Formats: sequence, structure tokens, C-alpha cells
Amino acid sequence: MPDEQANPKEGGRRKRKSLEKKRSRGTLYVVSTPIGNLEDITLRALRILKEVDKIAAERVAHTRALCSHYGIKTKLTSYHQHNQKTKTGMLIKALKMGQDIAVVTDAGTPGISDPGVYLIDRAAEEKISVVPIPGPSAVIGALSIAGFPTESFLFLGFLPNKPGKRKRELKKLLSEPRTTVFFEAPHRIRATLEDVREILGERNMVLVRELTKLYEEVRRGSASTILEDLEEREIRGEFTLVMAGSKGEEKVEGLSAEIQKRIGRLLTEGEGSIKGIAKLVSDEQGLPYRRIYRECLAMKKAQERFKVDGLGEELEDPKQIGLTRTGRSQNRGTG
Repeated sequence: MPDEQANPKEGGRRKRKSLEKKRSRGTLYVVSTPIGNLEDITLRALRILKEVDKIAAERVAHTRALCSHYGIKTKLTSYHQHNQKTKTGMLIKALKMGQDIAVVTDAGTPGISDPGVYLIDRAAEEKISVVPIPGPSAVIGALSIAGFPTESFLFLGFLPNKPGKRKRELKKLLSEPRTTVFFEAPHRIRATLEDVREILGERNMVLVRELTKLYEEVRRGSASTILEDLEEREIRGEFTLVMAGSKGEEKVEGLSAEIQKRIGRLLTEGEGSIKGIAKLVSDEQGLPYRRIYRECLAMKKAQERFKVDGLGEELEDPKQIGLTRTGRSQNRGTG
């Protein structure tokens, strides 16, 4: 103690060395990088990338260009969705040995519709410190210029590739009041906009292409308007679509006879509660839960009042209750 009082600087060095010995594990830094414009990187991100022992990059060549631009000579190692199962263990081992590692993707923030989640989750399980280094975001950038309510919003990442699954996801947005954001690839943007128009109608939306890059474009209007703008054009670049929420004014078609029959059978067979049946059919058909739940309630009440035959058809005449299976089949055929 007297020595430290005589030489405060020496005392400070001793404390730092003591802390370094106690810290047996490194830190995983989740670093946001530019989504197009190289100037969109924070001073803190640059410092961290210079100071860490290693940078785990989605594409080494891409990140090397960024590092070269800013004179960063930190060692790079490949880390992406195709090698994450084998590479994660190696990175965790290095972190446990005291190395600091920065994980980056080609653009934006790791773990947000990008690789990184697997490593971050493993690091958290191993009680390794995980530190965010915030920065550019296509989601926030597009929302900021959309002009739609942002107190609460829904981010969907990329919609499914297959048309059927994509349509089911869009049907879930029929009664969604929040602003919705999702990404789309150039070869699917037309098909996605056509599905949006078919299922959600002409909602207002903002389509942003190549955000922060040289050929950045912002298009506003309905799905039809934007589709017209995209006609006879070679589509390139990544898209971010911001869509206004439902105002409860969209024209929603009634449930098909097939869905009504499915609900009727489940209710008659007594397979679970009304809530359970509504959840099952909602998941099967990709339709809003509340919409199916209301239909279940209405059909259940109809069954109790009129003794429905299990097909969602109200039988006001008591004599009809005794119909044979053949009779029911014939009735369905003529309906």
C-alpha cells in the first residue's frame, strides 16, 4: 500500500494486471457493419475490429475489403451458416482461452436475418460475455423514411420461398394492425408483390432498393403501383419492404366450405376445446386465429341450437337429424 501511494502509476498498472489475470475468458463482440456505404460505420466498431484477436466473418473477402479501407489488420476467419456447426466449437474454445472475437456479417448486424445466432447462443450458454456494437440496420433505415407508425412494428425477415407457404404467412397479416417490414430477393420481388395484392389488397407500402448504396431507390404506393414501376425492368439488388398495417377496412372473403366442414367435423368429434380447434385450423390454413375462433364459436352455438350434422349445415327441421350417412352424402352432392 505505501508503494502505491509513493507511485500511483505503478499501482494502477498492478491493478490492471490483476484484473487481466482474473479475466480468464475473452469477449464476443457482435459488430454491425455498413449495409452499403462504407462511411456508415461507428468509431467504436472500428476500434473494436482493430483491438480484437480475431474477426469471424460471413465472407472473408468481403470483410477484408472493409478492413483494408480502414487500415485494420486483424486476423480474419470464415464463419457462416454452412460451417457454423463445426466452426462454433473452435471459436468458443478460443474465447475460453481469453481471446476477444468480433463476429460480423456482410452487411448489418449479425443475428438479424443473418448468421451469428448459433455462436451467440453458445457463448451465452458458456457464460462468455457477449457485447453488442450497434450500427447500420436496413430495417430501421427503411422504417425511418416510410412515414408509417413505428411505435410498434413487426419484422418478418425473408418470407418463405415457396408460393404456398408465402401466401399462408401473408394471410396471417390480414388483421395485423402494426407496420410490417420484411426483406425480399430480386428474383422473387414481383411474385411477392403479386401475392400481397391478392391477399392483402392495395395497402400502402414503401419499397426500398439498395439502401445507402449508389443506386438507392425508394418507391411508394400500392402493390399495383409498384408492380407497374417494376415492369420491363431488370431487377437487381436487395429489397426492404415496409407495409402499412391493417385498418380493418380490407374486404375479407368468407371461409371456404372446405374449412367450414373441417371445423364442423372437429367440433362434432369433440377433438379438443374450441380454442384448440381454432389454433389447429388457423395453423393449417395460415388464417388469423381470431377469425377462425369466431367461426368456431358461431358453429358451436349452431350445433347446440339446431343439432348440426357435423358438416356446418344448420338443420332446423328435427326430422333431418335422423338422416343416414347416405342421405347426408347425397345432400352434400346437391349443395
